[in-house]
Amino acid sequence: MTSATEVRQGSGQMFDAIAERYDLLNRIISLGIDQRWRRLTVAALELQERPRVLDLATGTADLALRIAQTHPDAQVIGLDPSVNMLSIGRDKARREEIDDRVKLVEGDAQALPFDDDRFDGVTIAFGIRNVPDRGKALAEMARVTRPGGRVAILELSEPRSGVLGPLARFHVHHVVPTIGGLISGKKEYRYLQKSIADFPPPEAFAELMRESGLEVLEVTPLTFGVCTLYVGTPAEAQ
Repeated sequence: MTSATEVRQGSGQMFDAIAERYDLLNRIISLGIDQRWRRLTVAALELQERPRVLDLATGTADLALRIAQTHPDAQVIGLDPSVNMLSIGRDKARREEIDDRVKLVEGDAQALPFDDDRFDGVTIAFGIRNVPDRGKALAEMARVTRPGGRVAILELSEPRSGVLGPLARFHVHHVVPTIGGLISGKKEYRYLQKSIADFPPPEAFAELMRESGLEVLEVTPLTFGVCTLYVGTPAEAQ
């Protein structure tokens, strides 16, 4: 059996440990702003009729459910390595009575079990920073997205400049792990704080997207740069 010390930080097993209170913690730590960020992510996909959408690192399926609710004719697959998070997501889909259109599966963003050009849109919210090989995951997103489809990536980062930069950094370094630890009783939120602080600045991540086969359409800072929305599309073959 894998011991607690052997659990990789950012892995599905780590998120299994905090699954039950993950949604509550997100609402408290982000002051509810994360819901607005998800709405903007769904809008950025610019989905047409009867879209097929893949949501990676779906967790408890907040974004997958948002997509299905916004587009009643959409078929959504949510993929995540955490079985406990997926179980909570399935319960939420059943309560919303959209479990016939939202399928949640266990899997790895670095090796997607889907054909090329399968989806009209691919999303990942607050998950790309936990992927060991981000470039490989981005290349997989580009592969499974049809030509002209969109990839929307929502990720937290530490503002490096601006008047509110010091306040935002204090929030990331102290508020996030403190509240997370108090509510969940888990040390995993210390890792989450570190992963946010260590995530590359927007221009560096956008360059990684390009290197991985995505044409970058938009890089939009949200809420004073605490979060960034990246939008891309599969690059045309040269």
